Amino acid sequence: MPNTNLTREEAQRRASSLAVESYDVVLDLTTGPETFRTTSRVRFTATDTQPTFIDFLGPSVESITLNGETIDPATAFDGARISLPELAEANDLTVVATGAYMNTGEGLHRFVDPTDNEVYLYTQFEVADSRRVFAVFEQPSLKATFAFTVTAPARWQLISNQPTPEPEAAAQTYTGPSGEAEPAATWRFEPTPRLSSYVTALVAGPYDVVRDEVQATGRTVPLAVYCRKSLREHLDADNLFAVTKKGFAFFEEQFGEPYPFAKYDQIFTPEYNAGAMENAGCVTITETYVFRTQVSDALIERRALTVLHELAHMWFGDLVTMQWWDDLWLNESFAEWASTWCQAEVTEWDTAWTTFSSSEKTWAYKQDQLSSTHPVYANMRHLEDVEANFDGITYAKGASVLKQLVAYVGVEPFVSGLRSYFAKFKWGNTTFDDLLGELEATSGRDLSTWRELWLKTSGANILRPIVEVDDAGIITRLQVQQTAPEGYPTLRPHRLAIGSYTLADGALTAQESVEVDVDGELTDVAKLVGKPMPDLLLVNDQDLTYAKVRLDPHSLETALANPTAITDSLARAVIFGALWDMTRDGELPPRQYIRYGVDALATETDSTLRQTMITQVTGATTAFLTSGAFGHTTSFLRPEHRAEAADEIATGFRKLMSGAEPGSDAQLQLTQAFARLARHDADVAHVRGLLEGTEVLEGLRLDTDMKWTLLTSLAAAGAATDAEVDAQLAADNTATGIARAAGARAAYPTAEAKAKAWHELVETDTLPNETARAVALGFGRVHDTTLLEPYVERYHAALREVWDARTYAMASNYVTVLYPIALSSQELIDATEQWLADNQDAPAGLVRLVAENRDIVRVALTAQSHDG
Repeated sequence: MPNTNLTREEAQRRASSLAVESYDVVLDLTTGPETFRTTSRVRFTATDTQPTFIDFLGPSVESITLNGETIDPATAFDGARISLPELAEANDLTVVATGAYMNTGEGLHRFVDPTDNEVYLYTQFEVADSRRVFAVFEQPSLKATFAFTVTAPARWQLISNQPTPEPEAAAQTYTGPSGEAEPAATWRFEPTPRLSSYVTALVAGPYDVVRDEVQATGRTVPLAVYCRKSLREHLDADNLFAVTKKGFAFFEEQFGEPYPFAKYDQIFTPEYNAGAMENAGCVTITETYVFRTQVSDALIERRALTVLHELAHMWFGDLVTMQWWDDLWLNESFAEWASTWCQAEVTEWDTAWTTFSSSEKTWAYKQDQLSSTHPVYANMRHLEDVEANFDGITYAKGASVLKQLVAYVGVEPFVSGLRSYFAKFKWGNTTFDDLLGELEATSGRDLSTWRELWLKTSGANILRPIVEVDDAGIITRLQVQQTAPEGYPTLRPHRLAIGSYTLADGALTAQESVEVDVDGELTDVAKLVGKPMPDLLLVNDQDLTYAKVRLDPHSLETALANPTAITDSLARAVIFGALWDMTRDGELPPRQYIRYGVDALATETDSTLRQTMITQVTGATTAFLTSGAFGHTTSFLRPEHRAEAADEIATGFRKLMSGAEPGSDAQLQLTQAFARLARHDADVAHVRGLLEGTEVLEGLRLDTDMKWTLLTSLAAAGAATDAEVDAQLAADNTATGIARAAGARAAYPTAEAKAKAWHELVETDTLPNETARAVALGFGRVHDTTLLEPYVERYHAALREVWDARTYAMASNYVTVLYPIALSSQELIDATEQWLADNQDAPAGLVRLVAENRDIVRVALTAQSHDG
C-alpha cells in the first residue's frame, strides 16, 4: 500500500530545505462522474538539493516535469508520493494527473441531489486531503500562494478563496442532468495570499446565493451565503449575516487586526463530515444547519457558535498558522474559546458559557477519563496521530484551559497579548511558545510552570470542599481538597470562584461568590470562615477552571432535594455536571441521578443544558448513540432494571412533553426524547396517534423531520412497515429523506434488519457517508439488546479489514458506532480485551478507538455496581 502517513520529521526536513513560492492548479471538472483532470505547477526553492517528494493521492499520474526534464510516473509515483530527484536552487515542477471524486466527505466530494439530479462539489482538505485534488507539499509550514483555474459547466457557481472572476467560454462540454451536452466555462482565480494548503478550497455546482456586505476596518467586505437550489426556501440568510457581522466587529476590535481576506463566503454543503471548515474566505458548513423544519434552540445556538468559530479561524489558523499539527489544539481551542466569548458578549445568546459548560466541557471530561487521554499539547508524530486527535481534548479541554488562562492572567493582558501576537506573526507559522511569549510580556507573569502543568499533563483533577461548621451553623474551617486520577498525579493551580447559595421560596439564589487561588492538595479558604454555612456551597462557581467538582454532604442533600430550585443557568450546569461525574465514578446511585434529571427537566429553560440532561438521562438508562462526540454512552443500570426504568422515564418524558408550553423548545426536545424510549404498548400507541393525527399535542408541528422521528420510533419498536417507510420517503425524496429511511429500516427489531444493515456497512462499500452514518445509528438502536449479541464476535472479526479498506472518516465512524455498546456487559469488555491482546500490531488509531469503546463500557459497569 502507498505510504500516506507523513511524519513530523519528514515535514521538518522539507520545511528546513524548501520554500514554496506558488501553486498554479488547473482542474477540469467536465471529464465524467468518477474522475477529474488535475494539473499542478509548483515553483519552489531549495537550500538542500537532495531528492525529496511531493504528495498526491489519486488514480494515476500522467506526466511529471521538473525544471524542463521529464520524470517517468511509473517509477516516481507510488500512489501517495511523487519522488523528485536532485533539485536545483530554483525549481519549476508540473504534475498532470487524474483525481478521484469522493463520497466520504474528504478531498473533492461529489453529491447528486436526488430531487433534481444536480451535481454539487466541495473540497474538504483538513488534515491532509488537498493532495487528493492536486500535487502539493502537504504540510502547514510550507505556505504559498495558490491560483486556481477551473473548467466546469458554465451555469455553475464557482467559489474559492479569492473572489470569483468572470468566466471565459471553454471548448469542453458537460453532460448535465438532462443527459444533453451543456457548454462549459473556465474561471481563472487570482492568487491567494500565502496560505497553508489545508485551508484552500473549491466549491462548484448550481448553488443558490444570497449576498450582503459588512463594513470592516477601512473597507467593505463582500459576504455571501450559498446552499443547494432545493434548500433555498429554507435558508435564513438574514440571521446568518447578522451573526457574521457581529463577529466581524468583535474580532477586529479584540484582535487589533483587520479581517485578512478579500471576501467572506459561507457555503452549506451536503454529506459533510463535520460542523464546518475554516477555508480562508470560503467557509464550508454542514447543510444540516439549513433548517427545513422546527429545530431546538440549542441547535440554532450551535449554528451561531459554528459561524463564529470558523470566523475566528480567519485570524487564528489562517492568518497565523501552526508550524505542525502539535499545535492543532491551539488552533481549535482558540476558535472554540473565542467564539463562545464573542457569543456571550455581543449576541442574543448571553448564556453561551452555560452552553460551553454543559456541552463542550462535558465532552472534555469524558475524553479526559478514557485510556486514550493525552496532554492538551499532544505529540503528533505523524498524520495518523493528527486524525485521531480531533477529540474532546484538542477542542473542549484546550478551550477550557484557555478560559482558565484568561482568569489567571486577566482579560486585558490576554487581549493585549493576542494583539501583539497577530501583529508580529501574521501570514507566518508559529508554535504555542510564540503566543505564550506575548502573553508573558503583557501580563508580567512567568507562564512556564503553568504551561507544564496545564498543557503537558493529562487527566482532570477533582476539587472537593471540606467544611467544618459549629453548632450555630457558622463555618469554622473551609478547605478545597485537590486530588488527581490514578496514573496522572499532577495537581494544578486553579483560579476559581466559590459560590454561596441560599434557599428561599423554592429558589436557590447566589448570595456571594469569592475568587480564590487553589494550589496543592489542600487550600484554606479564609474568605468564607466566620460566615453562616449556606444551603449550597459551590466550588467552581462561574465555571472558571477545568476540574471535576464534588459537593459537600449538606450541599449535595440540598441539590438533590431541590432539582428545580437553582435560578442561575451556569450554576445549574456546574451542579448537574458534578452529579453526572459522581454517578460515572460510582459515588451517586444511578437511579438517584436519573430521577433528579427527570425532575430537573420540568423547569429547565436553557435549551443546550436541557438537551445535555436528556442525553445523559437517556444514556444512563438504556444507551444513547450518536456519531458525534457528546452522546455516546451506555446504561448505568443493571440489566434486570433497564426495561422498567426505561418505561418509567418514557412515562416521565411523556408527562413533561404534554405539560410543556405548546410549540415550545421544551415540547420539541421532550417529544423527541419520548419517541426514542417508547417501547411498551401504551407509549407505542401514543407515538402512532401523534404520527397519524388521532392524538394531538397542541403546538407540536408534525413537520417532515418530526414524522421521521415518530416513524423511526415505531420502527425500532417493531410497529412500522416497509410500506410506511416507503410512503414517507416518497413524500421526502431528498438526501435527508434517503438517510432517514435507511436509518429507520436499520432500526427494525429483527435479526434480518440488523444483518442487512451490517452487510451494507461492512461487507459492501457503496453508501455515502451521510447514509452510512444513519444506517450505523439505526443498527445500534435497540430495545432488546439480545439482537446485538451475535455481533460481538462479528464486530471484532471485521475490525482490521474495515480499517484497512476505508478512509479514516468512514472507518472511524464504523468502529465507534457499530460497537454493540448497548449490551454494556462484562462479556463485551472481555471480547474487546481479547481483541486488543491479539492485535497489538494493529494501527494505533484503530487500537485507540477500540480501547475507548471498552472504556465507556467500563464506566457503565462501575455505575452498575452501585445500582443496588
